[in-house]
Amino acid sequence: MAKKADSIEVANKNWQRYIRARDAGHTDYIDIAKKCNNFYMGEQWSQKDLDALKATGRPALTINQILPTINAILGEQANKRLDIRFLPNEDGDIETATVLTKLARQISTSNNLDYVESQVFADGIIEERGYFDIRMDFSNNIQGDIKITSVDPRTVVLDPDAREYDPDTWSDVIVSKWMTLNEIELTYGKEKRKEVENRVAIGDTQGNDSVTYITTDLDTFGDSTKTSYLDTYDENGRKIGKVRVIDRQCKRIKKIRVFVDLNTGDTRPVPDNWSEEKVQAVRKAANLQITTKFQERIRWTVTADNVVLHDDWSPYSHYTIVPYFPYFRRGKPFGVVRNLLSPQEQYNKVKSQELHIVNSTANSGYMVEQGSLTNMTVDDLAERGAETGLVVEYAPNATPPNKIQPNQIPTGLDRISQKTAEDIKSISGITDAMLGTTSPEVSGRAIEAKVSRGMIQVQVPFDNFNRSRNILARRMLTLIQAYYTDHRIISIVDDVEPEKNEQIEINKPDPVTGEILNDVTLGKYDIVVSSVPSRNTYNDTQFVEAMSMRNAGVAIPDWVPIQYSTLDNKEELVQVVKQMTGMAPPTPEEAQLQQQQMQLQMQMQQLQLQEMQAKIQQLNSQAVLNQAKAQDTVTDGDDRELEVLKLQSEIAAKQAELETKLRIAGIQAQLAMQKPDMKGPQAQTGRYNQTRSAAAPGGRNN
Repeated sequence: MAKKADSIEVANKNWQRYIRARDAGHTDYIDIAKKCNNFYMGEQWSQKDLDALKATGRPALTINQILPTINAILGEQANKRLDIRFLPNEDGDIETATVLTKLARQISTSNNLDYVESQVFADGIIEERGYFDIRMDFSNNIQGDIKITSVDPRTVVLDPDAREYDPDTWSDVIVSKWMTLNEIELTYGKEKRKEVENRVAIGDTQGNDSVTYITTDLDTFGDSTKTSYLDTYDENGRKIGKVRVIDRQCKRIKKIRVFVDLNTGDTRPVPDNWSEEKVQAVRKAANLQITTKFQERIRWTVTADNVVLHDDWSPYSHYTIVPYFPYFRRGKPFGVVRNLLSPQEQYNKVKSQELHIVNSTANSGYMVEQGSLTNMTVDDLAERGAETGLVVEYAPNATPPNKIQPNQIPTGLDRISQKTAEDIKSISGITDAMLGTTSPEVSGRAIEAKVSRGMIQVQVPFDNFNRSRNILARRMLTLIQAYYTDHRIISIVDDVEPEKNEQIEINKPDPVTGEILNDVTLGKYDIVVSSVPSRNTYNDTQFVEAMSMRNAGVAIPDWVPIQYSTLDNKEELVQVVKQMTGMAPPTPEEAQLQQQQMQLQMQMQQLQLQEMQAKIQQLNSQAVLNQAKAQDTVTDGDDRELEVLKLQSEIAAKQAELETKLRIAGIQAQLAMQKPDMKGPQAQTGRYNQTRSAAAPGGRNN
């Protein structure tokens, strides 16, 4: 009973914290986020205004100037993809930093991070806040993979007392969302679902913001009050819809064990998921000491109404949530759309009023003497008075119908809409050049200058996005060093040059020395976050520059423009062109033929050497015989000596050439033996040293 009472107390504390944060500003944020999103989508009139205009017969135009303005910013971000590089700091080394950079690239690719970033950036620009979620996922790999997703910003409830951008300064962060009973069972287990079900069924809930119901009609052909295995009802016959689940991560003080480097004084927490044998092995290998100290830890508590679904220490040293705020002023984030709401509303009203005046001018009405019309009635004139070619017949001696002069369009009304459109551009910082609506007579250089100047005005949202990227990269490094602790083989894919695909090994033990090669678990590294063009834009730029250099006379190989083109099967075409031009690596058959040709050439050179040596011996023999003949002249002896020296020189050159070819053949054979097998396993299974709770609270992956 005491344990149940403690659980209820934990759930109540979680609920009270949610209420505090909700009422301190989160509800107001949801209202403005919905309005900003509706304006971006073109829903810019309130229902009250629409009803009032419809009652008076006035138009309600929606000319969405926010859509192209925001799309220009989103398109600029889509052209700037994330590039993460690690640099060694203190005890880090350059080789491991290079491996970490490649590993970060592989993690980004496997998570489709480009598209996740676009979603988070759009959430921030439109709805003022965007969020990444980074954690470990063990659903597809027993060793665990880093998983990065985007989170609906309306479900993230921030610490109302926080003032800083960095989430490490927050006391807590809550993700609140509605879940069905089936979803609760899938994530937290059948027992938790039953506990929530019983709690809600008896009506003991926190209120309407905790549980939603679907009202059932008891007067039906069937008895809808009887429950089925799919539906659950409370004691009043209301069908249970969804339950609010409060997922809270908060900081608390806990006594923990830490590694201590006696040389530098640096400390690092001992991961909770490490076995004692592994802890001692790392301590001995790195010559560290272990001590205890009090430190902030993250407590992860998940509740549904009065039921605790999960309550334990987080396996991570940071919050899983990483925020993005386009503009941020001391705890007051806001986006781009917020300041465009008023100009857009004014623009719609002015345009609607202009149309109303034009409509009024077309049929302003008539002044008619009673009984003067002969070919139509007054009602007919009122209905057909604006028709072209209308003929009105009136009685003799009667006063002819007189058209009422409409009110003139107020002077300057048309300029108000123009000024409002300019206000939207000036507030957002998006110029005509960035929208692509510059007049054709403007020069290309002037357009480039305007685009560059416009980017300066919208640089703040991009700068804050890089700030969020840096936080995300640091979280990624922390997870790598905490969970990528076993020997792994990672495949790195290059979609531009497939021949550059490679496999890297991390935490590889050396069987001879026992050292760990590419140990990514140790060392400190600086993070450099930058933007690179998207792949399509990068390829287009490279193609244009390569063709320009070829046209200018630079000897660019034929396969380079093909590599950056959009041709189908361009990889095969590149290989064909390389083979035709002799720039491709030889096939196994060609390599074997080249080796045979080299062996044949070396045999021929050996025969030539033997022939020359035989000739030298013959000349020496003739010289000995001729010395006995008195008739030999000195000149003949000198000629024979010169010929011998010449042959000896040629022999030395032939021998040097033969030795060089032998060394080249030996090197080629050695490289062929050391070439890695690219068809090997994609990853090796190491020890399972993680717990499932590291992926998500409750032991299941979200």
